[in-house]
Amino acid sequence: MKILIRATNWLGDAVMSLPAIRAVRARFPDADLAVLSKPAVAALYESESCIDRVIPLPGRAGARDWGAKWRAIKRLRREHFDLAVLLPNSFESAAVVRLAGVKRVVGYNRDGRGWLLHSAIPVPQAGEIPQHEVFYYLELLRRAGLADALPEMPEIRLDDIEKARRNGRELFGLLEVKLPVVGISPGAAYGTAKRWLPERFAEAAKEMAAQLGGSIAVFGSAAEKDLCEQVAQACGGRNFAGTTALRAFIDMTAACSLFLTNDSGAMHVAAALGVPSVTVFGPTNEFATGPAGPLARIVREPVECAPCMKRECPISSPVVHPCMTNVTAARVVSVARELLETGPDLHK
Repeated sequence: MKILIRATNWLGDAVMSLPAIRAVRARFPDADLAVLSKPAVAALYESESCIDRVIPLPGRAGARDWGAKWRAIKRLRREHFDLAVLLPNSFESAAVVRLAGVKRVVGYNRDGRGWLLHSAIPVPQAGEIPQHEVFYYLELLRRAGLADALPEMPEIRLDDIEKARRNGRELFGLLEVKLPVVGISPGAAYGTAKRWLPERFAEAAKEMAAQLGGSIAVFGSAAEKDLCEQVAQACGGRNFAGTTALRAFIDMTAACSLFLTNDSGAMHVAAALGVPSVTVFGPTNEFATGPAGPLARIVREPVECAPCMKRECPISSPVVHPCMTNVTAARVVSVARELLETGPDLHK
């Protein structure tokens, strides 16, 4: 049997979807299981033992770059897949896979694509499944008859963590970054409302690096390079924003002794690598998208308007961004210290 899983497009979603992909492998242990992935997140899947191969899906999302999509469709047609599971909700993901001639296409009935699906699965309503996003993907499988009852909240771990950690330490050595390393990811793709104040990231990281006797590495996308440079300048860290491919970022994160971040893809990667991490939450819901792992801690200062789920803070006065501005660097440092004192020392 040949199975195709259309991967999610965002890094955090990719991590949260891993339990569903592993559930497909558990149901079909002898299948040829391929993941169709955007290049930006492909490296996450390439080291996963439950996946036989990753097929790149070039081109921009939506109704664009159909030349690239047609070439991908032709390639997929030659594979003769028996089953496809669509993890994204988009019309485009259904159209590409259906045009590729897959015998059975399974996905949620969203974005007007139900007529393209062989199994158009009703979207879970509020209260029908646990809040966390990981169950959204698992419930798709359960409703399609591809998995049994929903499990307890899984602790997501990437494969080959020790190898990633060794590679990361080697990279830091080549770059003359002193171990131990405090990693920071001050950006967030969802919007500025999710971003804790840069100067407080710098203050907290500087304090923790001094306590550990190490250095600071700042990570982010190319679009976040200026933001990361601001943080790096303030704390004396190295700015790697826009200079590391995903594989290198995963390896370097694995080699960090502590990771400070917002609610972001970097948060999920750090947690899935078993790296002690502290995440500042503001406008988003930690019960829906929080990190899955015993070494992940969340810092939130409750305010009446949070979680509002808005990309930009709508408040202009008297206090802008209260869910974030109320979180002090001292609070994050306190949580980080407690985590390192009580948690296992994985980075000796």
